[in-house]
Amino acid sequence: MKQLALLTLTLSALVSSSLTFAQSAPVPITRAQVRADLIRLEQAGYNPAAEDDANYPADIQAAEARVAAQNAAQIDQQRAVESMGGTQQHGSSETGKPTAQTPARSIYFGH
Repeated sequence: MKQLALLTLTLSALVSSSLTFAQSAPVPITRAQVRADLIRLEQAGYNPAAEDDANYPADIQAAEARVAAQNAAQIDQQRAVESMGGTQQHGSSETGKPTAQTPARSIYFGH
């Protein structure tokens, strides 16, 4: 009887551990997505070139919190516009005129 209980317990442990790893792999992110994330963090005040490594965790977490707050505000704004039955307007009244966009500067990519 003890052998049957031990065998059942062992098999159930093996099956449950193998099922936990059977989840699908997350979708890999692209280089462009990583670059965009780094640029957003730098725009939120994170400076990866800072010489003060002692504050690294606090600095990156603060920048991530600012980016998350900005994203939440954008989502709230979009929901507010959609709830009014409208659509967000993108663009300008100067149709056809080329826009002069300054590329974001990043220490990672030398631009």
